[in-house]
Amino acid sequence: DKWDIFLPSVVYAYNHGIHQSTGFTPYQLAFGHQPSHPFQLSTSSFKFTKPHDYWTQIVQYKNLILKQAKHNIIHKQQVSKRRFDTNRSHPQFTLGDLVWMKILVDRGKPDARYSGLVRIVQVLSPVSFIVEDQNFQTFQ
Repeated sequence: DKWDIFLPSVVYAYNHGIHQSTGFTPYQLAFGHQPSHPFQLSTSSFKFTKPHDYWTQIVQYKNLILKQAKHNIIHKQQVSKRRFDTNRSHPQFTLGDLVWMKILVDRGKPDARYSGLVRIVQVLSPVSFIVEDQNFQTFQ
């Protein structure tokens, strides 16, 4: 009932935590610099000759971390795909094979997922076929 009391703390934790897929905090990606924490003392200071130099530095850093975050996301996707594909079988179907046809229309949870056996009569691609049921009706 009091979720709104905890919301600022949860948002703070989410925005200041390093995300596994990007390797950065959402705050860093949005603002281009490390977030400051309430109890953190500033150990370094920077002096820029012009205010524009500060802005240029922020933009360069933000572009760098966005590029690195994109690279990290692509790497994580490739790792996930490799992990998924290790236990995946790739069945090869040919003309005349008997296969089950998946029901794609709306169905309830207890309803069947597949209809009876159908025969492959034409191969359109490695994953797409024209099939024929026992009544010689064709489906793609």
